[in-house]
Amino acid sequence: MSEQENAEKNFTKPALVSRKQMLGAILFSALAVFLSTVVPTIEIAWVSAILMLTIYLFAFEVVGVDVAAISIMVLLGLTSLLAPLMGLSQGLVDNTHLFDGFASNAVMSIIAVMIIGAGLDRTGIMSKVAAFILNVGGTTEKRIIPIISATVGFISSFMQNVGAAALFLPVVSRISARSGLPMSRLLMPMGFTAILGGTMTMVGSSPLILLNDLILTSNQALPAEHQMDTWSLFSVTPVGIALVVTGILYFVVAGKYVLPKTTSESSTVGSDAMSYFHDVYGVDYTIEELVVVDGSLLIGKSLDDVESSYGVRVIAIKRPGEGVEIGAGSMSRDSKVAAGMVLGVVADPNDLNHFVQKYTLKQRNQLISFVDALSPIKSGIAEVVIRPGSGLIAKSARDVWLRKTYGLALIGLHRNGKTLREGEDIRNMPFQAGDTLVVHTPWAILERIEQDRDFVVVTTEYPREEKMRPHKILPAAVFFAIALFMVLFTDIRLSVALLTGAIGMILSGVLSMDEAYEAVSWKTVFLLASLIPLGLAVETSGTAKWIAEQVLYVVGDMPIWVIQAAVAVLATFFTLVMSNVGATVLLVPLAVNIAIGAGASPAVFALTVAIATSNSFFIPTHQVNALIMGPAGYRVTDFMKAGGVMTILFLIVMMVMMNLVF
Repeated sequence: MSEQENAEKNFTKPALVSRKQMLGAILFSALAVFLSTVVPTIEIAWVSAILMLTIYLFAFEVVGVDVAAISIMVLLGLTSLLAPLMGLSQGLVDNTHLFDGFASNAVMSIIAVMIIGAGLDRTGIMSKVAAFILNVGGTTEKRIIPIISATVGFISSFMQNVGAAALFLPVVSRISARSGLPMSRLLMPMGFTAILGGTMTMVGSSPLILLNDLILTSNQALPAEHQMDTWSLFSVTPVGIALVVTGILYFVVAGKYVLPKTTSESSTVGSDAMSYFHDVYGVDYTIEELVVVDGSLLIGKSLDDVESSYGVRVIAIKRPGEGVEIGAGSMSRDSKVAAGMVLGVVADPNDLNHFVQKYTLKQRNQLISFVDALSPIKSGIAEVVIRPGSGLIAKSARDVWLRKTYGLALIGLHRNGKTLREGEDIRNMPFQAGDTLVVHTPWAILERIEQDRDFVVVTTEYPREEKMRPHKILPAAVFFAIALFMVLFTDIRLSVALLTGAIGMILSGVLSMDEAYEAVSWKTVFLLASLIPLGLAVETSGTAKWIAEQVLYVVGDMPIWVIQAAVAVLATFFTLVMSNVGATVLLVPLAVNIAIGAGASPAVFALTVAIATSNSFFIPTHQVNALIMGPAGYRVTDFMKAGGVMTILFLIVMMVMMNLVF
């Protein structure tokens, strides 16, 4: 494409987006005007119009979703002032309750689980979990996604789904950094499965927890022949398992088509570094993993025997049954090669091929043994300069055992405008002041080298490991266990239980207060808190009840499964624009009466509502979707693309399983 064509394309794109927004505005305005002519009250007309505006702002991303949500909240507040002009006797939302969302159970719970997740991550627990998943699943989407999703789905069946998602957010972040897979390819499957996992037990989601109480309340007004039994803990498990499996298979099969192809920060660290050193020094190296097979001629040789001769540099080794050796104090040039040993090697591709063929080595197509140690987030290539007055001047890398003593594997030496490489005897050259050493090193070691007066570290933009506190693992585990116990086995409010764990981690020194503030995604907090008044307006104005009555009126004379499906669709719609608890409270009594009138089981219809309120994937109004939106850089259209299909699959699988099981 020519530069002129590119310029024309870039020039017309904003206009195209503007036209889409304009067409959308016209369409939604027309729909709002139409609704105003058919609704029974002016309050419902205004709420419907604001509801259309909210959906428009979310769908066409006129502003950020958090900005849109705050704007709608402010608009609802202004209706108290503008009520006479709008034909209302009072505002759509009482201003004394306008900001109740910021103190709501859901929002405070999200803040608490973010802090708990950060505390667990700071102790290193999440890093170990991430390393385990990588060791089992490798670095491919089709293996990692099922492992993460199944794990989160199971955890979510016994704790609030937003808690499970927040707990695994740092795990997915580390997996992304160490595997090179963008977070946008991993977080949505994890988030969706966390929501689906909440349908596997009666304590997995707030609507299911609430359902038995609603059934008992409804029984008080029902005749004896229509009395409903409450559901047991695992009554919904077959339905939930089917939904979780469906979600996992959906992303495994269709993930490459529906998941956004954005690039996460962590996936660019390694490639950018390699490009930089290629452009500046002409160094064109790759990092590979080689296995020493039985019978290889390399067995018994020392690293020093082969590295310079073949232009390869061994930066990590793993002996059979032992851990990874990398960095200072580990391997040295006299380390012997043994059968079954795995070598992490930096080399020019041509030199590497020659080395592999000469010694009959097995070259893996991806990192397995060193997927963690040699990931871009843990180690990489850096520039280090010999400082004038350094104690290393006139000494060579061999003299000071540079790799073993300092953890710096020398792969290039730049002097007087020329770059020398492995294989050009660079390890025997006495250092001079101003020499630039191109080295491979763990980033944690590079941080220590920055304090060494013999070196000047040129590479400053590298991933720095957070200050981990492994010695705090016991208090972190204790307070997490306390919070989890309170969630599962007491009637105390969810937010109080989780905040107990969060404040416990702060008081015990797992996190500082500043670190706790940093752990909270305030965009998520404002998004959810600002939408709660809209749900309140939809419910208190009678809008929700009117919509439900209209839908059920249309399908009232149809077969039972059609009526049940209509109830599920209605619950799905309501959970997108109001809290799932609010939708459940509103729709369960209506569903019970419809079931009795149609000759169906009222308990099954009530359960249909409670399960369907978890079908919240189309827009990021669910707490889990709001939680993952920021870290992965998702847009509303990403949820509409992937979530639209998931919404349909959810309804189909739920209806099939409920009719088979119940």
